[in-house]
Amino acid sequence: MRNQLRPLFDRVVIKELDPDRVRRSGLLVPPGSDEPPPQQGIVLAVGPGLDWWDHVGVKMPVRPGDHVVFPAAAGTWVEIDEERLLVCRVGELLGVLERVEDCPECGGRPLGPGEACPVCGREGSLA
Repeated sequence: MRNQLRPLFDRVVIKELDPDRVRRSGLLVPPGSDEPPPQQGIVLAVGPGLDWWDHVGVKMPVRPGDHVVFPAAAGTWVEIDEERLLVCRVGELLGVLERVEDCPECGGRPLGPGEACPVCGREGSLA
C-alpha cells in the first residue's frame, strides 16, 4: 500500500525535479558529486492554510501541479515510500515558474518593437 503525505496548515509537499546532469558545456556531472540540492520541484499537496487567512481573504498561492522554485535551505526533506519529498511553509517558496504563454496580459503573443508587457516583463524585438 502506498502512503500519501497530507500537509498541515500553511505547508506544501514538493517533489524535487531531477537535476540536469549534463551542463551546457557538455560536461557530464557524475551522480553523488557535491552539488547543491535541486531548487525546483512540483507541488504534490497543499495544506489548508492558516485559520486567520479566511477572515482576511488570503488563499494559498500555489496548488498541486505548480512548478516552484525554493531556496536550498527551505523546509525539511523527508522520505516517504522511498521517494524524497520537501515539506516547507508556503512563505519559503521563492515563486512559481510559468510559461510565457500563460501570461494573462500578453498570452505569449509576439510583441512589437518597443512594446513591453507590464505583467511578465517581456519586450518586443527591434528586428
